[in-house]
Amino acid sequence: MAINTAMRIALRALSYPANALEVGKTYRAQRALSGLTTPLSPLYQLWDQKIERDGHEIRVRIYSPKEQADDRLLLFFHGGGWVLESVDTYDSVCRTLARRTGCRVASVEYALAPEYVFPVGVEDCYAAARAVYQHPELFGVQSNQITLIGDSAGGNLSAAVSLMARERGEFEIAQQILIYPATYNDHSDTSPFASVRENGNNYLLTSKRVRDYMELYAGGDPQNMQSPYFAPLLADDLTCQPRTLVITAEFDPLRDEGEAYAYALRDAGNEVMLFRMPDALHGYFSLSPRFKLVRHTFDMIDHFLNGEAATCKKTNEKEISEP
Repeated sequence: MAINTAMRIALRALSYPANALEVGKTYRAQRALSGLTTPLSPLYQLWDQKIERDGHEIRVRIYSPKEQADDRLLLFFHGGGWVLESVDTYDSVCRTLARRTGCRVASVEYALAPEYVFPVGVEDCYAAARAVYQHPELFGVQSNQITLIGDSAGGNLSAAVSLMARERGEFEIAQQILIYPATYNDHSDTSPFASVRENGNNYLLTSKRVRDYMELYAGGDPQNMQSPYFAPLLADDLTCQPRTLVITAEFDPLRDEGEAYAYALRDAGNEVMLFRMPDALHGYFSLSPRFKLVRHTFDMIDHFLNGEAATCKKTNEKEISEP
């Protein structure tokens, strides 16, 4: 159902105003609060693996539902603005993802900013992907059965890893799922995307908070923000990218840049499915699957994983792909 007046008032009160404390001053407290997680469910088999990169270990948690439908693997990068969240805080999301899709899920614990600035986090994700794609037999799959998936900052990292994989030629990615991804580097009032202004103040995630996250991730270096591995929409060449599903949220400041990335991929000759989730806010994928929006998202993921092609129709003067 549409967001009513009472809900809009509540969202406005919960959203970070323009003069709110900067994320750089509050991220430690937010990490501590988000670390209060629920116990792990006994309905899933899981274990942690360690991948070595440049002298440090990257933790990868593997979720294997007891009723595993097939041998597919979803390589998951979590959201949190490159600053917050972890494999532990995304445990519920990954358990649901494994149960709902019947796929094994591998969740990557990449290094967070501001302690580790760009490109450390994305290089961690690339190293984890390289290990999984080059040795899929260790996970009981073949490389063409692996799908990258991430939400928000994790969607950004998935897109960046796909670009890196094409450039470096060490492995090939067959498909990726980007859930309300960050793909651009400007979330000021001069942004070319209307959703930054339309949805940037009263819908939980604000444009100011996005800017704070990006500044921490970039380490204060403007040059970092010009890299296509930081903002994939800046890439000069988007050819030879994986088959892609992009899902955006209607009331999200990142909505238009996510859709612009889908169109850019399509225009470069890639197979792309794009769906804008009506009445949804940024972060909704972390809600319980009891919510209709989450169930619908899993339906979209199922369509995509089962290889169903996209069709396009005109919606609100934009081409939105639906299964």
